Amino acid sequence: MVDNRYATALVIGSVLSLLATVYLSVAVGTQHWFQFSSPPIKQGVNLTDLKEEFVTGDFEEKNYSNHLFMLNGSLGLWWRCIQVPSQSYWFREPDDLHAVNESDDRTQLPDCTHQSGCPDPKMETFCVSFTLPQQFKVKTKQPTDEEDLLRTYLWRGQFLLPLVSLALVFLSGLVGVCACLCRSFTPTLGMGVLHFIAGLCSLGTVCCFRAGIDLLQHNYIPPKGADGSMGWSLYLALISFPLQMMAAALFLWAARSHRKHYTRMAAYRVA
Repeated sequence: MVDNRYATALVIGSVLSLLATVYLSVAVGTQHWFQFSSPPIKQGVNLTDLKEEFVTGDFEEKNYSNHLFMLNGSLGLWWRCIQVPSQSYWFREPDDLHAVNESDDRTQLPDCTHQSGCPDPKMETFCVSFTLPQQFKVKTKQPTDEEDLLRTYLWRGQFLLPLVSLALVFLSGLVGVCACLCRSFTPTLGMGVLHFIAGLCSLGTVCCFRAGIDLLQHNYIPPKGADGSMGWSLYLALISFPLQMMAAALFLWAARSHRKHYTRMAAYRVA
């Protein structure tokens, strides 16, 4: 017989593990880990060319980082995105609008809804995924192009650790199935250990990503007025860490407590 307390702990731990897996899976697949709020685009910048360079250009960290800084970009473990207006046009400063209106210039400008004369177009998001070889590409320091080992291993760790975490949780689920088939609480101890290691991997993912972003902004200095903030994808990954730890604690407690209870009952029967 299994005590109701241990069965309840297993059920709660399984639910927490499932929630942590869902949160971490969504975080890995989305691109809102870190977002940049860009300053106004300077006059004479062709947004169409910038978009084409970002979407179809060669992979180069310096180039796509500048696009992220300039075009309200967002960065994920497997994605990089920018936001551009739905219609291609040239940005102009507010003072230039009055000059255009007073002259005979027929240059088409976007519809303006602000009293200040600033355009407010509808924005579209364009995303490009990192390929597997790009994930393993060596990072360099600017302007010397010297190999940056710290950023290289942080970058590799931020996409390998969540995969390891999900794999450990999946392995823990297989161990749980074996425990049910064998009608034994002994494999539950292994489930707790696997969830504990998975939680550390989830926390390591967040730490590697956050440290990598700080080093990226130190290596490629954003323009004045470009502010960065953590996105909801990163918070989902961060939430998965305590959920996995609580699940690990419940599994370990259930396995250890049931073992002590079984040992005492066996000793009582022998006596």
